Amino acid sequence: MKLQTTLLLALILLVSCTSNTIFEEPKDLIPKDTMSLLLQEMMVATSAKFIKNKNLQKDINYMAFVFEKYKIDSTRFEISNYYYMSKIDLYKEILQKTKDELNLKNDGFKVKQQIRDSIKTDSIEKVRLAKEKVDSLKIKLANKKDSIKNPLVSAAN
Repeated sequence: MKLQTTLLLALILLVSCTSNTIFEEPKDLIPKDTMSLLLQEMMVATSAKFIKNKNLQKDINYMAFVFEKYKIDSTRFEISNYYYMSKIDLYKEILQKTKDELNLKNDGFKVKQQIRDSIKTDSIEKVRLAKEKVDSLKIKLANKKDSIKNPLVSAAN
């Protein structure tokens, strides 16, 4: 009897631990591709909150701009997000696509930054070389002036 009671409790516990929640697809579900783009924009907007903009302002909530860009509201996003979260394989696919696209954009920004840095380094090097030429010309001019003023200096050289 004790074994049967234990098995019954174990069965009840096992059944109660499984998820019985199955979300139905909402009628205004955000499409998978759009959801990936939306998540990308939201991640960028969340990150941008802590960086000063060109007006030197910080702590700006850019989420409203993201929702406006995609012409959705936060409720529609939440409903769609809950639905996709209930379909874990589908949600993993969306998140992986989002991650891949963000990494691709990041790599592009790194290449652009390297190009800018090389241009800047080249420009600094060119300015340094030009300054050295100007300095050497100034020295030559100063020597010529000295030789013109004092002919003994030019005779000694």
